[in-house]
Amino acid sequence: MDEPQIYARLTDIFHDVFDDDSIVVTPALAATNMDGWDSLGHIRLMLTVEKAFRIRFSTTEISRLEKVGDLVEMIRTRT
Repeated sequence: MDEPQIYARLTDIFHDVFDDDSIVVTPALAATNMDGWDSLGHIRLMLTVEKAFRIRFSTTEISRLEKVGDLVEMIRTRT
């Protein structure tokens, strides 16, 4: 799966998880610069991402994520 496909799928996931169709998913997007992306939202997001891409992340991997670009790279290497 290439990056544009991953970003397209992540955009749908972000819109669904955060119930906000105005979110623009970019490599620099991070919880610190998005309203509503709190710890509970992060858990819901990661579970949804794992299900959508049929992959699993370890707790350590999840804790290392700083921005969406990091998440995309992890997804890309596993799909």
